[in-house]
Amino acid sequence: MDNGLEDLYQEVILDHNRSPRNYGALPLPARVARGRNPLCGDLVVVYVAMQGETIEKVTFEGSGCAISRASASLLTEVVKGLTRAEARAMVDRVRRLMTTGEEPGGGLGKLSALGGVHRFPGRVKCATLAWHALLAALDQREEPVTTEAATG
Repeated sequence: MDNGLEDLYQEVILDHNRSPRNYGALPLPARVARGRNPLCGDLVVVYVAMQGETIEKVTFEGSGCAISRASASLLTEVVKGLTRAEARAMVDRVRRLMTTGEEPGGGLGKLSALGGVHRFPGRVKCATLAWHALLAALDQREEPVTTEAATG
């Protein structure tokens, strides 16, 4: 990847960290899932409002590193309007991107900014935390997810 693209991707991460999109709680009966990364202290809560099988709205709250917050913010922009099945497929694509750097099928847009994370194995858990929490929310699992049980 050339330096210009790396700079662009870095700016996407910094922007979403500084100004996270869709930050805040949703009123109940939203589905809620909590996640934590015990290695670095990242915490995330993902809120999902469904209309049938479609994600009507998704927000998050939490604290942590720039990668964790940016990934959660990007997640909220991408999965809104997807069906449960489409969201699961997106999680699989994004996890592959973050663990291998490969963008299967392309077309991930801003999410491509997360592709560089694969070069830093310790940061993969930061980047995938919100995505694991999204799956827990879709499944209405009440137990918190951790990066120790939910590896890339």
